[in-house]
Amino acid sequence: MKKRINLKGRSLLRLSDLADDELLYLLDLAERLKRKKRRGARGNLLARKNIALIFEKASTRTRSAFTVAAVDEGASVEFLGQHDIHLGKKESIKDSARVLGRMFDAIEFRGFQQETAETLARYAGVPVWNGLTDDEHPTQTLADLMTMRECFHRLKGLRVVYLGDGRNNVCLSLMMGCAKVGAHFVDCAPPELSPPSARLAAARAVAERNGSQVTVEPQPARAVPGAHVIYTDVWVSMGEETKLDERLRLLRPYQVNMELIRQTGNLKKGGVIFLHCLPALHDQGTELTRARGALEVTDEVFEAPFSKVFDQAENRLHTIKALMVATLAGGNSTR
Repeated sequence: MKKRINLKGRSLLRLSDLADDELLYLLDLAERLKRKKRRGARGNLLARKNIALIFEKASTRTRSAFTVAAVDEGASVEFLGQHDIHLGKKESIKDSARVLGRMFDAIEFRGFQQETAETLARYAGVPVWNGLTDDEHPTQTLADLMTMRECFHRLKGLRVVYLGDGRNNVCLSLMMGCAKVGAHFVDCAPPELSPPSARLAAARAVAERNGSQVTVEPQPARAVPGAHVIYTDVWVSMGEETKLDERLRLLRPYQVNMELIRQTGNLKKGGVIFLHCLPALHDQGTELTRARGALEVTDEVFEAPFSKVFDQAENRLHTIKALMVATLAGGNSTR
């Protein structure tokens, strides 16, 4: 008998909040909602819902995805930037949460401290979704996994290699996501940027029950052979801009270029894709790359047919919509 899934009223603060089958259910729902949007069908699953979007950090994909996803299904959104409300400044986060929870049906938070998202969820009384904190990026991982499954028609058994800052929010959430779906995950980073031991142990425990492995390999040449997915992110996260020179020194050997892609052994048979959560420093289109050249990925890789970064970006919309529908509209569903 299939297990019934009901996420109504739930928050998503970190990927480990989801049981393995709940994560897969969200991916299934996202695929259905994507097909619905492609048909041009208008939805009303979120009709009369009001959603607060709190942003301490700038955003292109997260803000756009939450806004369009909500409107697609009949909800209204209110953008609340760091200069628009008193969150944690003139008013405690706890008090702001209790005010916003009486006015809105749900809250998205994108900012610095994971504790802020957790406090909002504790006191708001409505679902709170983590759009990114320094510790976690769960909605990004949902889109990553959806993109992988679209390309390979499976997740279990895939080999996913992440190169770069091995302890940032994107990498750590992806590591847990791969463990939950039975994909093999390789964290390829210099020892100075290795994942925290507690996060690594937690992911390994989940991977073991799903028949996969989570490994740390500091040498790219040893990490990438057999990879189905090569993933990277910016070398300097928001709030760490002063560490640019140090990161360049540590991470230049981890740049994703065509030589590295060829080392997977899967390029000629079309068995490898490149992913990046964006924005990417790959060409001469930014002040930094004009001065320093391509950083984490070369333009040749970024623009290649096996690069699925814009499919991945679009899938932020569909997976976020699935999260909102599941936690606000609810409805018992099976998987």
